[in-house]
Amino acid sequence: MSWAPPEPFYAPGWDEPRRRLDGFAVAAFVTAVVGLGVVGIGLGIAAIVRARRGRTTGRGLAVAGVVIGAVWTVAQVVVVTSLVVSHLATRPLPEVDGPQSAHVAQVATGHCLSELPADGDVGPVEVVPCDQPHAAQVISEYRFADDAVWPGQDGAHRLVAGGCRLSRPEVDAGAEVSTWAPTQSSWEDGDRTGLCLAHVPGGFTGSMLDGSADLG
Repeated sequence: MSWAPPEPFYAPGWDEPRRRLDGFAVAAFVTAVVGLGVVGIGLGIAAIVRARRGRTTGRGLAVAGVVIGAVWTVAQVVVVTSLVVSHLATRPLPEVDGPQSAHVAQVATGHCLSELPADGDVGPVEVVPCDQPHAAQVISEYRFADDAVWPGQDGAHRLVAGGCRLSRPEVDAGAEVSTWAPTQSSWEDGDRTGLCLAHVPGGFTGSMLDGSADLG
C-alpha cells in the first residue's frame, strides 16, 4: 500500500506567485558594467545560486554580470601589471654594488656601463660599480623642456652633445663621447632626458667625475 499527497487545489483564477527578480542579479550586472569586476563576479555567482534554488529569477543578468566582471578584472590586471612594470623600468637605480641590468631610463650621471651599446635604439644595459672595469660612464645629462617642440633626431643629439665636456688629459688618453637622445617615439611618450657618455678604447676603471679614472 502506498500513499501520495493529494494534488494541490487552486481556486479558479489563482496562479502560483511569480518569483521576483533577484536584486543580486541586477546589482551584479550594474557593478560589472561600471567596472567593479570582482564585485560583479561575486554578486553574479550569488544570484545564480539563488536562481538554481528556485527562489528568484534573473539568472541571465547574473551570468552577464559574471562575464562582464571577468573581462573587466582581466583588463584591470593587465593595466596594473603594465604600470608596475613601467614604474620598475624607470625608477632610479639604487646604489650599484654589483653588475645590474637596467632600463636606459634608469641610467643617470655617474653610472658606469660594462659595455657601450651599438648605435641605434638602446635597450637594457648593464650598470657596474665604477671601480670595476667598464666601457663607458655617463658624465652629463641634458633635460629638454617639458613643452619643447621635437627638434628632430639630429637636433636632439646636438643639444645633448652641447653638455659633453672632456678634459685635455682625457682626450689625450683617447677618451671620446657618445650621446643618447630621445627618439621621436619616446619623445611622444614623454621622454625628455638625453645622456652624454664618455668611453675609452679598451675600457677603464674609476670615475671621470671625481678624478679617480685610470684611463690606461
